[in-house]
Amino acid sequence: MTWSIIARDSATSQLGIAVATRFFAVGALVPHIAPGVGAVATQALVNPYYGIDGLRLLRGGGSPHDVIRVLLMADSGRESRQVHVMDASGRIAAHSGKECVDWFGHIAGDGFSIAGNMLAGPAVLSETARAYAANEKLPFAQRLIKAMFAGEAAGGDKRGKQSAALLIHDTEDWPALDLRVDDHADPLRELERLEAVSRERWVHFRKFLPTRDNPAGTTERATIDADIAAATASKK
Repeated sequence: MTWSIIARDSATSQLGIAVATRFFAVGALVPHIAPGVGAVATQALVNPYYGIDGLRLLRGGGSPHDVIRVLLMADSGRESRQVHVMDASGRIAAHSGKECVDWFGHIAGDGFSIAGNMLAGPAVLSETARAYAANEKLPFAQRLIKAMFAGEAAGGDKRGKQSAALLIHDTEDWPALDLRVDDHADPLRELERLEAVSRERWVHFRKFLPTRDNPAGTTERATIDADIAAATASKK
């Protein structure tokens, strides 16, 4: 019921997942990322513990192939699941159970992994991959969304559209960007709009939040407001 892309941005080392489907609130269950560890997308008849336990196994030093092997061993419903995994170094593994609904499959390239099921056809994945590879000069979030638009143009989820999400992590335990469109007639277009809105103030504000290196962050409101005002003025 879903297709997703997991990617690692070579310029920033950020990890990101973009996903879309004809199902409610895909961002609540499919994408899972741990900074400096890796990313997991669990889909088809989704098993949220693939994401939760998958990241735990990656933290413990397991390779993506090891992670999937362990997850499948513990799940009698594995033939109805689809999952793909990327670790922080870019290694990739995937599983698509034989009971997933056609069309389903997985492809991978330099720094990205794409998987989907219940799709219009294999071109959904190949076009997502083509667009991602062709737009390396775009900022990471916009590049992921552009790739998903190409997959949608190739047919996307064969049942239609409903929800989409974009999750990006850098070095902190909280996300650099976490956007969800839970129920919308054109979810990728709405996701694109939200990403543009995030660049108005959020991307400038987040650098003042607490980090592991600076546990207090910046609390002087005048400093925050002045920086955001200068940043937004320079974009006009």
